[in-house]
Amino acid sequence: MYKLIALDMDGTLLREDKTISSITQEAIQKAKEKGVKIVLASGRPVEGIQRYLEQLNLISGEDFVVSYNGAIVQNTKTKEIVSRTVLKGTDLHELYALSRELGVNIHAFSQEGCITPKLTKYSILEGEINGIPVVVKNYGEIKDSEEIIKIMMVEEPEILQEAINNLPEYLYEKYTIVRSAPFFLEFLNKEVNKGVGVEALANSLGIKREEVICMGDAGNDEHMIRYAGLGVAMGNAFEEIKAVADFVTKSNNEDGVAYVIDQFVLNK
Repeated sequence: MYKLIALDMDGTLLREDKTISSITQEAIQKAKEKGVKIVLASGRPVEGIQRYLEQLNLISGEDFVVSYNGAIVQNTKTKEIVSRTVLKGTDLHELYALSRELGVNIHAFSQEGCITPKLTKYSILEGEINGIPVVVKNYGEIKDSEEIIKIMMVEEPEILQEAINNLPEYLYEKYTIVRSAPFFLEFLNKEVNKGVGVEALANSLGIKREEVICMGDAGNDEHMIRYAGLGVAMGNAFEEIKAVADFVTKSNNEDGVAYVIDQFVLNK
């Protein structure tokens, strides 16, 4: 029996209009009634997940969230940290210099919110999606020791792809690098990804790997899909994500999450 379901949000739980269908909400509620723990696992900060946690009644001392692609795992009510693994100002300085060489824009997440040296449409979009402030900041003011949760190169898809093609190889040894959207490339602590975050939570709850379902659609979901006892790719997922999944469900606009819950948890 599956005991934990970890759900990516954008492109998975959420339809294209960023809403959760009533069919999916009902399936999630029925899974909860069977004792299955539902966990949202997103690249977003907690602020960008909060309203969906509330909508799904996932705020209690028994509920948890995986945010920032696994960098922070915490209780949704008490805010108690299960795991927290971040970057430093030195990483931001390095990647900012590289972004200028590659001709792409950049932003990062710190205690101030989303910080960027230059306001672009993708940084504005980040703020709008997550309901957080976007602060234009001189990165030269950031201390080497300052905590930076994650760093993102943000650019038009074709320009970003060219930058990816020219990333130095050593970066893949130094950071976890995931493409969460055609216009977002994310850099995280090397020890961080959604799979590590879900695993840390499962271990803390005494839940075995084979009792976990993970669902996602994009590059930042690959680690948790590989980790899960049942790794699920959405019908709208990147082809490389479908290739590593155990099961491919319907798309996010066709209640793919509900379909998996019905098939594998509720046994409809």
